[in-house]
Amino acid sequence: MTSTTPTPDRIAVIGAGMVGLATAWFLQERGMSVTVLDRRGVAAGSSWGNAGWLTPGIATPLPEPAVLRYGLRAVLSPASPIYVPPSASPRLLRFLTGFARHSTAARWQSAMQALVPINRRALAGFDALTDGGVAARTVEAKSFLAAYRDATERTVLLEEIQQIDAAGQHIDFDVLTGAEAREVEPSLSDDVGAAIRLHGQRFIDPGQYVHSLADSVRERGGEIRDGVPITGLRDRGGRVEIETAGGATESFDAVVLATGAWLGELARPFGVRTVVQAGRGYSFSVPIEHVPSGPVYFPAQRVACTPLGDRLRVAGMMELRTPDAPLDPRRIQAIADAARPLLRGADLDDRTDEWVGARPCTPDGLPLVGATASPRVFVAGGHGMWGITLGPITGQLLAETIATGRRPAELAPFDPLR
Repeated sequence: MTSTTPTPDRIAVIGAGMVGLATAWFLQERGMSVTVLDRRGVAAGSSWGNAGWLTPGIATPLPEPAVLRYGLRAVLSPASPIYVPPSASPRLLRFLTGFARHSTAARWQSAMQALVPINRRALAGFDALTDGGVAARTVEAKSFLAAYRDATERTVLLEEIQQIDAAGQHIDFDVLTGAEAREVEPSLSDDVGAAIRLHGQRFIDPGQYVHSLADSVRERGGEIRDGVPITGLRDRGGRVEIETAGGATESFDAVVLATGAWLGELARPFGVRTVVQAGRGYSFSVPIEHVPSGPVYFPAQRVACTPLGDRLRVAGMMELRTPDAPLDPRRIQAIADAARPLLRGADLDDRTDEWVGARPCTPDGLPLVGATASPRVFVAGGHGMWGITLGPITGQLLAETIATGRRPAELAPFDPLR
C-alpha cells in the first residue's frame, strides 16, 4: 500500500476464524465497512477445538533444533507427537526442507527476536476487544503448569525460557518438585516428578470466544456470510473482484485473506510464495475428578490440557497432512495414551468433541501479515500454534496498516513477500 492509494471503505475479509474476525473488528474501529466470507462458518477451522491458550510468554517459532532430534523414524510413527505421512507430496517436501533449514539455534533466535514485539502486545489486543464490547472474557490462569516425569526432562523448557529471555522477552516462573506441583494442581498423578509454573498467562474457550467476536462484528454493522467458497480473486486496478463457487462475482475496495492453512491458494497469484502447510492438531474433552484451575502442559509428550466448564480439553499432535483429510482416530488414541499416566482422575476413554483442525505453519515459523504485490490485497495468517494468542493484535496492526498506508514496526518481519 502506498501513500497514493486511497484508504479503502468497503473491505472483504475471507476467513471467519480468530484472525479474520479480529481483523474485521479492528477495521470497523477504523470506520470501515466489512463483509466476512467463509467457506464453512464462524470458527469452523482451527479456531474451534484448540487448547485456547493465551500464552505470549512462550509463543516461540515452531522450527527449533529439538524438532530435528526426533529423526525420520519417529516422525513416521502414527503415535509420534509430530507425524509426517510416508508418502509426502512435493509441496510438503518443499515445506520440510525449508523447515529443517530454519531449525537451527541461530535462526530460532532470530525468529524469536522478531516475535517479541508482537508478543508483548498480544494480551493488550484482547483487552481492546473487551473494552470495545466483545462479551466473552479471557480467564487469568490461576496456575499454568508445565509438568514432567523428572527434572531431566524439565531442562529443555528451562533452557528455552533462558533463550526467550535473551531475545528480550521476560516471563516469570517457579521451579517446582512433583509434590509441590500436586499441591498446586491435584489432577497431576504421582508420575509427575518436576514442574514449572508460569505466571501472567490466560486462556479462553476458543470456539465460544470467536463466536462472541463474530456477534460483536455483526452488532457493529458487519456482515458475515457462511458457506461461501472463494474460487478466485482479481485486482481490477482500483477494486478487487471476488469470484465464488458458481461463478458469481462481487467487488470490494480491498480484501484480507485470513484463510489459515488454505492461505496459499488465493495469495499465491499476488506474490506470496511462502508455503503454508497444515500442521493438524487434535483434541477431545473428558470428565475429570478435579478440574484444574488453569492449563496443564506436558511438554515431553506435547499434550496441552485446558479446563473448559466441568470438563478437560486435551489437545496435541502436529500432523503434517492436507488440511481437509479426515480425522485419524489413531492420533486421538496416541494423545490419550500419552496423557493417561500423568493425569489423576481423568476418564480418557469417556471422550466427547473429538476434533481435528489445521494450524497454518510456515517454514520459518513466522506469520504472514501485510500487503501483497497488490496494494488492495492483504494477508493475515501462518501463525502456526499461536493464531489464537496473536490473532487480536495481528488484526489491530493490520487494520492500522490498511487505514494509514503505513506498516507498524511490529509487522516488518512478517512481510508476506519475503
